[in-house]
Amino acid sequence: MTGFSSLDWWVVAAYFLVTIVVAWFVEKRDGSETTSKDFFLAGRNTGWFIVGASLFASNIGSEHLVGLAGSGASSGIAVAQFEILAGLVLLLLGWFFVPFYLRSGVFTMPEFLERRYSKGPRNYLAAMSIISYVLTKVSVTIAAGGIVFETLMGINFWTGALIVVVATGIYTLWGGMRAVLYTDMIQMFFLLAGAIAVTLIGLDRIGGWNAMVAVAGEGFFDLWRPSTHPDFPWTGILFGAPILGIWYWCTDQFIVQRVLAAKNIKEARRGAIFAGFLKQLPLFIFVIPGVIAYALVQSGELHLEKPDQALPTLVATLLPAGLRGLVAAGMLAALMSSLSSVFNSCSTLFTIDIYRRLRPEASEKTLVRVGRWATAVVVLLGILWIPFMDLISGQLFTYIQSVQAYIAPPVAAIFLVGILWSRVNARGAIASLAVGFAVGVGRLALETQKTGLDGWMLGFVSINFLHFAALLFVLCCVVLILVSFSAPPQPETQIENLTLQSVTVEGRESAPANRLDVVLSVVLVGLIGLIWWYFSN
Repeated sequence: MTGFSSLDWWVVAAYFLVTIVVAWFVEKRDGSETTSKDFFLAGRNTGWFIVGASLFASNIGSEHLVGLAGSGASSGIAVAQFEILAGLVLLLLGWFFVPFYLRSGVFTMPEFLERRYSKGPRNYLAAMSIISYVLTKVSVTIAAGGIVFETLMGINFWTGALIVVVATGIYTLWGGMRAVLYTDMIQMFFLLAGAIAVTLIGLDRIGGWNAMVAVAGEGFFDLWRPSTHPDFPWTGILFGAPILGIWYWCTDQFIVQRVLAAKNIKEARRGAIFAGFLKQLPLFIFVIPGVIAYALVQSGELHLEKPDQALPTLVATLLPAGLRGLVAAGMLAALMSSLSSVFNSCSTLFTIDIYRRLRPEASEKTLVRVGRWATAVVVLLGILWIPFMDLISGQLFTYIQSVQAYIAPPVAAIFLVGILWSRVNARGAIASLAVGFAVGVGRLALETQKTGLDGWMLGFVSINFLHFAALLFVLCCVVLILVSFSAPPQPETQIENLTLQSVTVEGRESAPANRLDVVLSVVLVGLIGLIWWYFSN
């Protein structure tokens, strides 16, 4: 983008200043951090608004800033189904998973698996999470940060990437989870303000909502695609997407750490409900701008070399000075909030699931110090990874990202079934993880040779990834249940309050249903139903 004015620079500078001041204020106010609970879970004293804002801000990353708008420009709004469904999955997190997580008192999701099953599932999830975070979340966010600086501000890609990594790393290492939560809240406001500005100005430029629909065509505004659709079949949306959603929103440390930081079950639940409402916004503030870009291209007012340029091109073409800076700040806010969450989650997983188990006698101060060093190491790995990003082809990087879709079903299965039914045990969980991993990696390996495949192997690889996720989830559930019957159930004393059948009277009393939360949940379900109805052709 050319023409980044001095006013735009001042807006971006104000964003960085506000972020640093908030992190400094939080650390200064709560500077007595000496316990692992303070550093990794913000003292378990966070309110619902901060929890919900952090859930939303941490989730919004490069795939939203670029990918959603790009998909909107190329094929319409069907991609928004993942965002809309997230609202329902967040209700599942708040009403179903949260009580078990908070009653258990765990710091991490792998730790919960050890409480429910054994060390084996814990080791698997901890190792898998750390590796996938560094190879995918850290790398893609760093790359996106460099692109934002280069595209919007004219700063060298590597310089911009380095700025994002170092700035985010400093306040994450400095203030721990509490700094991450509060900066996420501030970043949410910058993100929403920038995205809403692009949407409103774009609609005004095209002549309003009806004009956009008329130019783009009704087909662009249908959320429900045929079951044969290569990317978003309605069957995959209904049966496959929720599996990926449960894994991401209900079992991934990156996300769940926010609700673990809540002061109680009520605040965690309400934060999840609040985030569910926020997740209905991406359709309108990320996908619709892509459709606006497509409509402007059709009317000859805009030129796109490729769909992923939709959002940056809109910003360059439509926004005046000052608002360009606000959008740039919003993009950086989204990237930095995601990156800080990854840094903190990796630090927590390493310290709690690896170091503390090797050094069970370690003091609280030692755990905090190790957590800070772990954060610094992840920051360093992120910096060292930057030069190698250019060596990874887009196709290979897509394969790395798709690993997450293939590892989600077994993890979702052992969490969901493990809480629903006390009979499943450690042997079944290990078998389910092993089978799920083998089938998922097998699919991934065959994809790299797709051009030379035929017969059943080609059919196996050609299954839509959402359909594949649903089928793999069913397979993992069957393995989990059948293998569990080959060994005795887990001791009742081990799983107390960790499954539906084992919840004690005290456990039920600790998770009372609040009338306002019930009403808000019903409203959210109604809102999602209204969106599905309106965008169904």
